[in-house]
Amino acid sequence: MPVPIVRRLALLLIVAALSSTLSSILGLALGASTAPARPCRDQALLGTSYIVCRFDPAVDDLRLFWLTPDGRPYRTFDALSRALQREARTLLFAMNGGMYERDLSPVGLHIENGHVLSRANTKTVKGQPGQVPNFYKRPNGVFFWGKGGAGVLETGQFLARKPKAAFATQSGPMLVIDGVIHPAFIANSKDVKPRDGVGIGPDGKIYFVMTRGQVSFYDFARAFRDGLGVKNALFLDGGWAPGLYVPELERNDPPAHGGYGPIIAVIR
Repeated sequence: MPVPIVRRLALLLIVAALSSTLSSILGLALGASTAPARPCRDQALLGTSYIVCRFDPAVDDLRLFWLTPDGRPYRTFDALSRALQREARTLLFAMNGGMYERDLSPVGLHIENGHVLSRANTKTVKGQPGQVPNFYKRPNGVFFWGKGGAGVLETGQFLARKPKAAFATQSGPMLVIDGVIHPAFIANSKDVKPRDGVGIGPDGKIYFVMTRGQVSFYDFARAFRDGLGVKNALFLDGGWAPGLYVPELERNDPPAHGGYGPIIAVIR
């Protein structure tokens, strides 16, 4: 075979090999860039470790669950997951959805699919701050969502404005109200516990936050306001009550009080 033809074939082989390698590199890069970002991650806020989960109410299928079709509380994330699997659905995320009574019924407002299953609780409990249950540390608030997006409002404002809500849960106290930390919270407080809560970011996204350790109410509120830029945030629960279901973080927390009441969930 003439030498020029051999050289030409060699060049063609080299070009083909380079093209194949470049395609592989581009494919890997493109695959990495198009891979869906995990909604939950470990994040340091103001020097403290938290689990932060971010969801888009316009995209993610966010629901609120309490009772099974036969009228009994789901109680656990596993029970809810199994029930969804029977409907060919998958539980992606779950968090305890606010405070509940001993029978696992909501302490306050609970709306599912536009139906009010428990009415708003506007009861006032007086006493020293340490003697008033968290739910009744005024102001408490409502986390709600529907076709118009999601929001967190002080309970009185929610009842006055009557926003259209497909789902809503009432809890308390509010952590941040219009950018202001709840007036009852004390800086440098020694009352530290595990806590979880929810807030709405400036972009309308929903932030669920769970402590990795123990923090005060004041520091937890600052994590939302100063760490995430959230202007309205609501405390969901604390102590042994907070629970989280995030498979990719290997979290499937069992309930500490015999079961969960309301459960906030993202499903597919």
